[in-house]
Amino acid sequence: MAKPLTDSEKRKQISVRGLAGLGDVAEVRKSFNRHLHFTLVKDRNVATPRDYFFALAHTVRDHLVGRWIRTQQHYYERDPKRIYYLSLEFYMGRTLQNTMVNLGLQNACDEAIYQLGLDLEELEEIEEDAGLGNGGLGRLAACFLDSMATLGLAAYGYGIRYEFGIFNQKIVNGWQVEEADDWLRYGNPWEKARPEYMLPVHFYGRVEHTPDGVKWLDTQVVLAMPYDTPVPGYKNNTVNTMRLWSAKAPNDFKLQDFNVGDYIEAVLDRNLAENISRVLYPNDNFFEGKELRLKQEYFVVAATLQDIIRRFKSSKFGCRDPVRTCFETFPDKVAIQLNDTHPALSIPELMRILVDVEKVDWDKAWEITKKTCAYTNHTVLPEALERWPVSMFEKLLPRHLEIIYAINQRHLDHVAALFPGDVDRLRRMSVIEEGDCKRINMAHLCVIGSHAVNGVARIHSEIVKQSVFKDFYELEPEKFQNKTNGITPRRWLLLCNPGLADTIVEKIGEEFLTDLSQLKKLLPLVSDEVFIRDVAKVKQENKLKFSAFLEKEYKVKINPSSMFDVHVKRIHEYKRQLLNCLHVVTLYNRIKRDPAKAFVPRTVMIGGKAAPGYHMAKLIIKLVTSIGDVVNHDPVVGDRLKVIFLENYRVSLAEKVIPAADLSQQISTAGTEASGTGNMKFMLNGALTIGTMDGANVEMAEEAGAENLFIFGLRVEDVEALDRKGYNAREYYDHLPELKQAVDQISSGFFSPKEPDCFKDIVNMLMHHDRFKVFADYEAYMQCQAQNPKEWTKKVIRNIACSGKFSSDRTITEYAREIWGVEPSDLQIPPPNIPRD
Repeated sequence: MAKPLTDSEKRKQISVRGLAGLGDVAEVRKSFNRHLHFTLVKDRNVATPRDYFFALAHTVRDHLVGRWIRTQQHYYERDPKRIYYLSLEFYMGRTLQNTMVNLGLQNACDEAIYQLGLDLEELEEIEEDAGLGNGGLGRLAACFLDSMATLGLAAYGYGIRYEFGIFNQKIVNGWQVEEADDWLRYGNPWEKARPEYMLPVHFYGRVEHTPDGVKWLDTQVVLAMPYDTPVPGYKNNTVNTMRLWSAKAPNDFKLQDFNVGDYIEAVLDRNLAENISRVLYPNDNFFEGKELRLKQEYFVVAATLQDIIRRFKSSKFGCRDPVRTCFETFPDKVAIQLNDTHPALSIPELMRILVDVEKVDWDKAWEITKKTCAYTNHTVLPEALERWPVSMFEKLLPRHLEIIYAINQRHLDHVAALFPGDVDRLRRMSVIEEGDCKRINMAHLCVIGSHAVNGVARIHSEIVKQSVFKDFYELEPEKFQNKTNGITPRRWLLLCNPGLADTIVEKIGEEFLTDLSQLKKLLPLVSDEVFIRDVAKVKQENKLKFSAFLEKEYKVKINPSSMFDVHVKRIHEYKRQLLNCLHVVTLYNRIKRDPAKAFVPRTVMIGGKAAPGYHMAKLIIKLVTSIGDVVNHDPVVGDRLKVIFLENYRVSLAEKVIPAADLSQQISTAGTEASGTGNMKFMLNGALTIGTMDGANVEMAEEAGAENLFIFGLRVEDVEALDRKGYNAREYYDHLPELKQAVDQISSGFFSPKEPDCFKDIVNMLMHHDRFKVFADYEAYMQCQAQNPKEWTKKVIRNIACSGKFSSDRTITEYAREIWGVEPSDLQIPPPNIPRD
């Protein structure tokens, strides 16, 4: 089979990114050599590949800095309304290639690096992923930053600079083992520390009510040190800022407590304060009520709000003196978007600053807070909702607890006036949940304290209104909105699939990169033989390239002409990797039963991380690897079926596997996946979806036509009906012989001969307490899989042509107009080499 072209070789042929000007190439070479010279320390004459990477990163960064400064000057002069996107997670992945793409530098860099005898792709591989997120929520935040810059919005991402991001996953004897992700070990060329903007954050202490107002006293102080990362828009010279906070102990930290002279001990204790930004909590869709996590949530909020208010007050470039003292106009100049409930403390913190510090009266402060804040809900799973013990608040944030009680009291008085005597409604709608352990329901606080509440796909937003926040929706229906998620087409098409991007550009030009709805222009080409061939060829090249990668990384040989059946996302019972496992076992049994029969060869790839404390998820990974051990070594099966667990799934691996996939698995139980965004990446990159009517799958089916996806299984109303009737797994087990066989094999140790009881917990869960009804969808899933249309590539083209809705540019445009009250702009800020007016 032909050896796959590298992206670099493809770029040599012709490219979307425009041919590089010779001047640009010479400039990049000169800059690269200068940086390399200064990167190499005196006693090292030989450059390592990492030295080359840093020299290139610094070369590219040089092109950002002038635009970055100019963009910020431009905002200070125009004084637009600023958007603050608060998130505990920003899953950025790598930055080098993304920056080259957005600045239009990729060809110049490629050519310059080539002339220097180096390989751009090899240098790109050296960069560590910035894995400051768990999955969907953190990656969405990253796509949103890209779109906000591309749409010319004055936007800032605010979060935490975790020293250790999401753990690196190793598979040892089929089990997940976690390793710390020391991503900053070699330094981060993209960030700039800003010690001049360091801010104090207070914890613990006590509250005193004095004639002059409320005082929060005797607190412990931790300093928040900002690190800024530039966020370039696509070819518009706009460069926005992501500011991540790192915790620093103040210099007198604990020293005053140690007059006895244990100076060493006191200095060592600085770690306690600095632990706040040490590590990302690795839970996805699961709430873990640890004090350190609450500290992280308040830390990012307290530092960010001080920053927001400083900028609001001064709002002149380089000026620190307040020019605004009245907060009346605050909501006209500031929008705060809460990415889930993690930054919910923004609401009581803004109230504390307005009331206690700025002496605004309560009602006015509350009006300002509500108009400023908006809340995005990301999940309906009850175990994911944040409910903090009151006792923890009382100790850590005593003033905030008082403010939350006051907010709740006024809210309940309002509800009681509208629904007199309805005590149960008051209980359901309270921010404080009574019980053995009193808890604060952070989602309720967010709904009460925001002017807009949105879900992230149409079906999810309906569930939010009809069940999760039903009482609140009845109270204020105008608050509730839908904003279906999207992905940035720059990273998720142009960067990761240049071959497909080029093929599309040849047909419809390159405007679709900033207006993805233009992909509709491909619809007339659905039956165009030449275009069908070109699209199929790109897919085959991507598969060859990924096969070579797998062979190198995992030492497995796979059949590149098999169907690449890909299921990559966090491992969770609701995402139903187990349903996929049952399908694989059934396929294996069918091949064994009738080896002479023709089967479409299939390579099943499952990847994703399990939260370290999630026993069932870790067992699911062990099951996948164990099934693979049996299937992959059975000579009867040959290369008709292979099962591969993709180790350490992360953004940079997604960029390789998604363009190579044929089939995208999106099989959560209807009503559990809020939106999904992986589903959109696969659609845009020419994979067909097999999925349930859940999350954004519903809208994907609507856009492309349900007949162009493989939709199966219970709908939301069927799941609800089954819940009312009572789900009985044994009925399915008894009536479906293939299902019974597969379950019995897992149960008996067929896939774990050395430990026959290894998977008893999985089987017990599936048979007796499966919340996600795996067996109920098994038969429909099996039948849906059997289809292998000859019209495959036509369906692929139709899917690509209909994926325009799922651009994060569209999502952010809707947020801007319908929540933040700002208008996107296609204004080009002049580049640094052109004098300003």
